[in-house]
Amino acid sequence: MSPANTNRATGLAALLVTALGWGFGWLAMKVVLQSWPPLFGRGAAGLIAAMLLALVALMRGERLAVPRGARARLAMSAYTNVFAWMGFSSLSLRWITVSEAALLVYSMPVWATLFAWAVSGHRPTLRGLLALVLGLSGIGVLLGAGAGALGEEKLPGIGFALAAAVLFALGAVLNSRALPVPPFAITAWQVGLGCLPMVMLGITLERPAVMALSGASAWAFVYVTLIPMAACFLTWFEALRRLPPVAASTSMLLVPLIGILSATLFLGEPLGPREMLAMALTLGGVVLALRK
Repeated sequence: MSPANTNRATGLAALLVTALGWGFGWLAMKVVLQSWPPLFGRGAAGLIAAMLLALVALMRGERLAVPRGARARLAMSAYTNVFAWMGFSSLSLRWITVSEAALLVYSMPVWATLFAWAVSGHRPTLRGLLALVLGLSGIGVLLGAGAGALGEEKLPGIGFALAAAVLFALGAVLNSRALPVPPFAITAWQVGLGCLPMVMLGITLERPAVMALSGASAWAFVYVTLIPMAACFLTWFEALRRLPPVAASTSMLLVPLIGILSATLFLGEPLGPREMLAMALTLGGVVLALRK
């Protein structure tokens, strides 16, 4: 095999590991919620993962120091990329299914198209407009079709999932300039700074029973900490180093698909015509948005 083919094969393998790890993370987080509340559970996993990522950064010879002029942008990035993205998506799982949460959260490229238009004046192309129509139609099918699809009891979960997607998309537009910090070091900082307030809010508002974590929930917590929150960042950077960014980003649509299918198989969550139509429309719109 030629060096180019070897490089591509390694990148694809890293991409598959990343998609599987993050996809099953939705299922694992749902299991963790059986013992621990969402903010404390996700935040605790993130803090441990941040320390592991910082250790990896030091082993790679990366400096952890953040230039003074970049600290405000780092704080904003940690809020949108971690606190809102991971915290709100975890909170949503208290009220809605994994399939509903994953589709709503992974609509963020569609919202990014709108924000780029409003904030930066980047008018969407015909493909971008079609992406908006498809993505919003999928969300409409998911929330509005079928008896009781938009039940009052689901509204908090829907709100948190959409907030995670919208804030992440807004952060992607506002924080488009790269921070002057090496990749693993900046990831450790973002995950740590984003998860610390989750733990503090969790202790204050959720009052978790720390010793309640046991059995399947404990193993799920270990998985969330070591695989989606730590190891998958390593494989994701490796995939980005070896594959075109657009191809890698589009392939990450495997994540909600794996999350939805695993929740259907292991948790018995519904996957009927409504969910499948919403999946096709939403992810179709996301593909078009990412291919721009």
